[in-house]
Amino acid sequence: MKEIGFDNEKYLREQTDAIINRVGKFNNKLYLEFGGKLLFDFHASRVLPGFDPNVKMRLLQELKNDADILLCIYAGDIERRKVRADFSITYDVDAMKLIDDLKDYGIDITGVVITRYDNQPSATLFKNKLERRNIRVYTHSYTKGYPTEVDMIVSDQGYGVNEYIRTSKPLVVVTGPGPCSGKLATCLSQLYHDYKNGVQSGYAKFETFPIWNLPLKHPVNVAYEAATADIGDFNLLDPFHIEAYNIPAVNYNRDVEVFPVLKRILEKITGSDSFYKSPTDMGVNRAGFGIINNEVVKNAAKQELIRRYFRYRCEYMMGLVEKDTVQRAELLMKELKVSPEERSVVNPAHQAAEEARIKGKGNKGIFCGAAIELHDGSIITGKNSPLMHAAPSLILNAVKNLAGIPDAIHLLSPTIIEAIGNLKKNILSAKTESLDLEELLISLSINASSNPAAQHALEKLKELKGCEMHMTHIPSPGDEAGLRKLGINLTTDPNFSTTSLYHK
Repeated sequence: MKEIGFDNEKYLREQTDAIINRVGKFNNKLYLEFGGKLLFDFHASRVLPGFDPNVKMRLLQELKNDADILLCIYAGDIERRKVRADFSITYDVDAMKLIDDLKDYGIDITGVVITRYDNQPSATLFKNKLERRNIRVYTHSYTKGYPTEVDMIVSDQGYGVNEYIRTSKPLVVVTGPGPCSGKLATCLSQLYHDYKNGVQSGYAKFETFPIWNLPLKHPVNVAYEAATADIGDFNLLDPFHIEAYNIPAVNYNRDVEVFPVLKRILEKITGSDSFYKSPTDMGVNRAGFGIINNEVVKNAAKQELIRRYFRYRCEYMMGLVEKDTVQRAELLMKELKVSPEERSVVNPAHQAAEEARIKGKGNKGIFCGAAIELHDGSIITGKNSPLMHAAPSLILNAVKNLAGIPDAIHLLSPTIIEAIGNLKKNILSAKTESLDLEELLISLSINASSNPAAQHALEKLKELKGCEMHMTHIPSPGDEAGLRKLGINLTTDPNFSTTSLYHK
């Protein structure tokens, strides 16, 4: 089992108490902007071993009787079909998934806010789809005068243009599928309408990263910079906090840059001096107090830097990010003296690909290798063949190892593999007959009904969750989907597994 560096229960208690305390400071009406992912915060669980990726949902369950929830999504993200990498789904689909996930936890959302809406066709389609499923949707336009003309922003021509969202609970959680979704503008728009109606509400931000009371160049904070390299965020010491309290605190550039304007907007709305003296003051963040083993989280964060580096290299090859994003991730690695080879599964994957190339010498095609590190530290490898891709080959080898099954024993009946190959080639007209991971998992489950060894191996699949894996080539959709469902942390080299431009 991996070493634990974070006390999740302590964090949950402290963060809940801090939120309740902040609500009490604003006449029991607080708009709480949720930074980061509300559910499935895998970045936090990777860099803070022991962190529950759904701890925010547990917190909301404790507060659900006192909380309304607003879900914001930027119309531009819908229009350009921005993708959430953890699930390889677009932000609009992720928003609908989040609504379903909340419902599974017994929590209903108050409404969805489409921000910076300007009748974009895809955003309108998304709006119609939700409304026809009885979900209340609000549209907010770009705020006139933002960010410099405060008198215009805080007026009926600025925030006043937006439809007021009526809420009934003392806490209003404002969340979204990703950064730049318009959460802050939604909170401030609501504050403007509240004060016009005589309600003295307040604003705060639920933060996880950067962790304000860790050093600026602590690996956990540097890993956050790497996670946001594609949108140009970077960490810095909060100058307003140092000036007000003479205490160093880490924040990120957008919060620091916008603070003077935000402070003026809040003072204009409320008609009094702001409660906050720094952007760090605005945050409710007890994550740093949950760290119980600094060395463990430092090492985990360095590994996350490497993962981000590989991911951006692949996204660059696919045209999703620019070269400067890759260079930024590389620079952050150099700052902490971290190299890609420090990821334990990288070199074994390359060796497996070389073995496949030597074995298949004279054959046409691309030779792929893969390696996985099991929870006991052992490294298992796999490579592609005419029968299956490298990913399913690796997974078969891994579950055989976990189940103590000798290599000579077949887990899949040759007749099943032959039947699937025939289906793909002669009926579906596929370019390749070899099995991808999703096809392998289905085949293994079918074979398990008549093969006790296959059944035993099938039961071991759940032990692969959280394991680290590397491939020498970008996985096919079937491989990627299967690995994601198994909960494996995958990195790949920026190589395609086929010379075809279209591959499915």
